[in-house]
Amino acid sequence: MDDHELIRDGLSGVFAAQEDMEVLGAAKDVGEALEIYERTNPDVVVTDLQLPDGTGLDVVRRVRRQTDKVGLVVLTMHAGDDQIFAAMEAGASAFVGKDAPSTEVVKAARHAAVSPRSFLCAGLAQAMVRRTTGASARLSEREHDVLLHLAEGLSAAEIGPRLHLSESTVKSHVARIYQKLGAANRAQALVTAMRIGLLSSIDPRRNGF
Repeated sequence: MDDHELIRDGLSGVFAAQEDMEVLGAAKDVGEALEIYERTNPDVVVTDLQLPDGTGLDVVRRVRRQTDKVGLVVLTMHAGDDQIFAAMEAGASAFVGKDAPSTEVVKAARHAAVSPRSFLCAGLAQAMVRRTTGASARLSEREHDVLLHLAEGLSAAEIGPRLHLSESTVKSHVARIYQKLGAANRAQALVTAMRIGLLSSIDPRRNGF
């Protein structure tokens, strides 16, 4: 879907030209897109990021709440890091800039059809490096102290007395460390911290990764 008729027609023509694809509908906004989706039950939805009555991420979130089996491709002229991560966090299957060749859009749609919950984006690796590098620069001195103790395998209850902090304060620091490093748990945080140079001399086997 796209709010520009020329782009909608162009994309529809590209997909219709593929022997293994069929175009079930084209929409100009979020409301029309969701109506067509409910009526046609497609395998893949391709949406522009900016739409007159919302964003393509509104469509992605709505569909993803219903099912993990539909592929969701986001197209945009604004392919910055924030847009990439927003699409990934919303549940998109692929993210493609509008300046990419049509073959890349078709490739993204085919990927989305077979792997709807994996995220395909040509600039994802670089965006992740920029995010984690920027996050490392924002760790406070106290957060870095907590990180070093996490690397020793200590729990929040054990770290507290060493740094003269309550257990709840340590847990708050740990939560911020995870957020800044884009990690969901201790292992991910330590792997990222080692990769960007915050930790240089720990034994990975001691921490279970």
